[in-house]
Amino acid sequence: MKHSKITGKTVFVSGGIGTIGSVLVEKIVNQYSPKEVKVLDINEGGLFEAMRHYAKRKNMTFLLGDVRDKEKVMWSLKDVDTVFHAAALKHVFLSEYSPFESVKTNVLGTQNMLEAALANKVGTFINISTDKAANPTSTMGVSKLLTERLTVGASFFNGKSKTVFASVRFGNVLNSSGSVLPIFMSQLKKGGPLTITDKRMVRYFMTTEEAVELIFQATKMAQGGEVFVLKMPALKILDLADVLIKEYADKYGQDKKKVKIKEIGIRPGENLAEKIVTKAEALQTLELKKMYILPFSIDYPSVIKKVVSKSYNYYKRLGGKPVDRDDIVPQKLLTKKEIKNLLKKVI
Repeated sequence: MKHSKITGKTVFVSGGIGTIGSVLVEKIVNQYSPKEVKVLDINEGGLFEAMRHYAKRKNMTFLLGDVRDKEKVMWSLKDVDTVFHAAALKHVFLSEYSPFESVKTNVLGTQNMLEAALANKVGTFINISTDKAANPTSTMGVSKLLTERLTVGASFFNGKSKTVFASVRFGNVLNSSGSVLPIFMSQLKKGGPLTITDKRMVRYFMTTEEAVELIFQATKMAQGGEVFVLKMPALKILDLADVLIKEYADKYGQDKKKVKIKEIGIRPGENLAEKIVTKAEALQTLELKKMYILPFSIDYPSVIKKVVSKSYNYYKRLGGKPVDRDDIVPQKLLTKKEIKNLLKKVI
């Protein structure tokens, strides 16, 4: 397959050993025939294993380093065409107790990446964000909202290089490291209980492969300054725990009638339900089949019909329609049967 921003290009992935970054690297290498792939990560052990895994690939460079290190990032982005910036501190709970670290990596690290992209005249820069950036209540969410704003702001300074800067926002990735699913599975293998913070908790979920494929779509479409908000199903965490017990307890030698679900209380920074687009953002949002798009416009109007911008008109031609409600929330939660089918993709 060909991709206009990847095939025959030099591609850089920060956080390339992480859940999203590693799948990005795999898909780039195996599907899109890049000229070269550069992978930056601070995870020494993971980077070493990746080097072994891709040992026969001659067009790959593995870089041990941190996005906090501006000089390292500046050198690393030399002659790069496309950047996928996936490096981040993502755990809400830990960021509440270590906000300084979250700022250093998520905010200042992203600024380093953006400045290096501008200095090296990178062609396309895609910032990987999260639904927690919409109406954030946590340190992590605020830090990721700032990464989106910094990425939009970089568009003001691209000058003659015309670098395309855009962000992609999506929710929880099923079975990613540290996420609720592997925690539940570990608890289930021990006979429970499965711990949930609140029985009313609702979250957006998608598989890693779905997230990455939609990132590639957004990369191909990006005009500059947009935030692509990927559509994804929402479910109740209580329903997820219940389905896991009923469908998988027997497989781990546990009696599903004896495995309990325990409510432990909301942790600092958590919301009962996430939003993927806020009320204010919905006024400027266009809706496509698989994503919402916040087009770039310097003067955000109060009425979407008054928007006049190259980016807005481009997405209108692609079939984008203004959102016809003042907020974007889950219109329908996944049923337990749908959750069961979703789990089959990752377990």
